[in-house]
Amino acid sequence: MATALGIFGDTGGDIASFDAALQLLAGRGARRFLFAGGRYEDLDEWLRLKREEARAQADYSNGDFLEDVSRYLLGLDQLERPAAFGSAWELARAIEDVMLMKDKVVRTPERGSLQYQDSSVPRKAMDIVGDVLCCVVHDKNDLDKDDMVNAAVLVHGKEGAPKVVQIGPRYFVTPGRVKGGSKSSVGLLEVVDRQLVFSAFSLDGATLIDRQPLPIGGTKTKLSVK
Repeated sequence: MATALGIFGDTGGDIASFDAALQLLAGRGARRFLFAGGRYEDLDEWLRLKREEARAQADYSNGDFLEDVSRYLLGLDQLERPAAFGSAWELARAIEDVMLMKDKVVRTPERGSLQYQDSSVPRKAMDIVGDVLCCVVHDKNDLDKDDMVNAAVLVHGKEGAPKVVQIGPRYFVTPGRVKGGSKSSVGLLEVVDRQLVFSAFSLDGATLIDRQPLPIGGTKTKLSVK
């Protein structure tokens, strides 16, 4: 169970900002991530970009790799290209790291996307930070009664700025938009001293919301916007 959960959304095809959001949240201690849509396939585009970057940095083609493997298996010229052969494993490790990162991202589709129309793709997803169940969706209007009964924190996209809204014992949390120019932002849910807190940051690292407490099971109010 994650003790720090990065949340972001509404990347809108800006893969560089998608990457910046992931790197910022990972640097802040996030080990899992909720991607609240805004362009569902941006995760796949990010994966493709990072794999291409890894290959470019290794300066090592698939043909080079196959040739070196063949030489190694046949026992030919094993010492002739040690640097290149090492690059093959470096490339493999780099791509493996990217794949592991992808597996840590939970995502949901937005209305109008092909994935939203695909019954095999969940429109909502769940994850846990500490012992608190969180539900993520792009549009909060897609949440239903069961979601609000089961999850204590409801994360959604489709907002221009990070915000927390408490309704009764539940919290609606949005990280704002990644593709927002100077107003681009991401969020972080983490457990500090056994208390769930929410922080938000601009993509340049500035703190917008600093560890706002979300006292699950605490004082109930009809509506509170923070």
